[in-house]
Formats: sequence, C-alpha cells, structure tokens
Amino acid sequence: MVNIMLKHYPKEMARYDIRSKPGSKEKILDRVAKAAYDNDRAYEGCARCVLAALHHHLHLTDDEREFKGALKASTGLAAGIARKGETCGALIGAIMAVGLVEGTEHLDDFDGYVKTMEAATKVFDEFKKHFGTVKCFEIQEKLLGRHYDFWKDEDAEAWYKDGGLDVCPGVCAIAARIAAEVIFTLQKEEDKM
Repeated sequence: MVNIMLKHYPKEMARYDIRSKPGSKEKILDRVAKAAYDNDRAYEGCARCVLAALHHHLHLTDDEREFKGALKASTGLAAGIARKGETCGALIGAIMAVGLVEGTEHLDDFDGYVKTMEAATKVFDEFKKHFGTVKCFEIQEKLLGRHYDFWKDEDAEAWYKDGGLDVCPGVCAIAARIAAEVIFTLQKEEDKM
C-alpha cells in the first residue's frame, strides 16, 4: 500500500473545540468541501463531483429526476470542458448548483434570470479571486507546475504521478465551499420573504 500525503485535503474552518449548534453553517461548509474532495478523488470528473457534493448536503432540489438530469449534463464538463483545459469543471459544477437553487424554468422570467446571474457571478468572482484564473490548464500550471492533456496517455499518467489526484480534488473542495456559501445566502434571503 502506498501512503500519499494529501496536502490539498480541505482544512476544517468550523470550530470543533467548543460546543456549537449541530448542523451549523460552518460545519456544513466543511462537510460540503470534504465531500467534493472525496468525490473527485474516488470518482473523478470535477463538475459532477462538486454538483453531487452540494446536492447531497444542501438538497438543491426536491426533484430527484431534475438533479439526475443535471448530474448527467455535467458529466462532459470535467477537466475544462471535455478535457480541453478551458473553464474549470469544478467552477462549472458550482455554478450549476446555484442554477438548480435559483435558476428559472421559463425563458421569459427575466427577473429570475438576472437574480441567477448575480449569484453565479458571486461564485465566479470568488473562485477567480482565489485561483487568479478560471481556466483549468492555468490552474494546473499554477498548482502542479504544468498542464496535462488528458487525451494523451503520457500526460494522464503524469498527472497521477505528479499528485493531480490530490490537487484537483482540492480545487473541487474550494469551488464547492464557495458555492455553498452563496447558496446559504440565497436561502437566507428566501427565508426573509
């Protein structure tokens, strides 16, 4: 058995050394981040792994068929969309989750469209602030020293060898935490109405 040091496993941000309310926002954010990390490490496919973690802990929709459709749609968006290194799949999964919570079901719902875009922009901007970019290949270069073309066997093998299966799940954890914070804010606003 090989023991790998997981440098990018999400750090707990909640206080666990004092008594706090079970199910506190901070503890749930920790769970969401860890679930996104663990999903990507086990199943791979950053977009779907982030989306699944957020749905599992925040119950994005009551309609399981709706969620399964979104999960299926997210499958081809990993590794920068179809493994092309473009927009980070973890970010896309995070924004899809916001869309499941806030999105509109009707093309003529302009207010809903604007509200969803505002929430998606918050996720996008916070993610970009954290990584300095939203491009998969650029994030890989920043965190791993190079980018990997997963359509080339030698690059895919190098990604594993270079710790990609720790680094990319770490990106998923951050994207999921950012989206969860935005979703909590949306739910709070909805509770006020």
